[in-house]
Amino acid sequence: MRDEINLRSYGKINLCLDVVRRREDGYHEVRMVMQTVGLYDKLKLRRTREPGIRIRTNLPFLPTGPGNLVHRAAGLLMEEFHIEGGIHVDLYKKIPVAAGMAGGSSNAAAVLVGLNRMFRLGLSKKELMDRGLKLGADVPYCIMRGTALAEGIGEKLSPLPPMPDCHILLAKPPVSVSTKFVYGNLRADALESHPDVDGMIRALEAGSLEETAARMGNVLETVTVPAYPQIQAIKDRMMEAGAMMSLMSGSGPTVFGIFRGQEEAARAGRLIRREGIARQIYTVRPYNSRNKAGGNDGAIQGKRE
Repeated sequence: MRDEINLRSYGKINLCLDVVRRREDGYHEVRMVMQTVGLYDKLKLRRTREPGIRIRTNLPFLPTGPGNLVHRAAGLLMEEFHIEGGIHVDLYKKIPVAAGMAGGSSNAAAVLVGLNRMFRLGLSKKELMDRGLKLGADVPYCIMRGTALAEGIGEKLSPLPPMPDCHILLAKPPVSVSTKFVYGNLRADALESHPDVDGMIRALEAGSLEETAARMGNVLETVTVPAYPQIQAIKDRMMEAGAMMSLMSGSGPTVFGIFRGQEEAARAGRLIRREGIARQIYTVRPYNSRNKAGGNDGAIQGKRE
């Protein structure tokens, strides 16, 4: 049993996001290709004699009680396995908050993995993912990581060949987008076109970055782009600066662009910063179990342009 453990909690982007239909229970069925990227939050979990869950974070506006997924994830396992004492969590956030990159879900996933190791609970990855689903649809994927097809409400996961290595520019405009607003205003039955998810899978199987970029698409942009023109402005700047493709991640507002070279991506980031259309800007690489983000967990992850 360990008294302390340090963890990295990685963000994600959506290479493809299609909404198939709205179910009778109000949830939307999706088909998405998810990709972990080398931008991460840091968590330190520490056992305490005093009962309870305490969270300290570098962002003062984040809740530190049950409203935080970290708190809920810790409580889930502590209650199930009758863990005595308490847990203190130091959470250093770098992944943009409420930005379509699953930062909160990734934090929750890291806590489940960390407590499983700390207390030697013996849970398999599948068992952790089953518990993660109780916290949110993205949590199982954040435990799995890598490149995956997500179906259902996002909980049905199938691993895919890793995304070809490249440089990914992330840019979050200074706006907040409500996921509830986006899905509530999406007319899934009236969409004129859908991303080629099957074509994306074939591109990944072929290991072609060009075909992967060409198949990117996100139907949620039909709601967010008209409501938040900053998103389209960032996409346009990335394409003008040489991106192979640019897309909004998840329900937004984070935008990412695919670049062959690091300097191209960095130049685009400087352009976007000068124009003031995004404040949080990072250059990263894909994170996969095979290449560990290009060989060293993302040599430039978290770098602010």
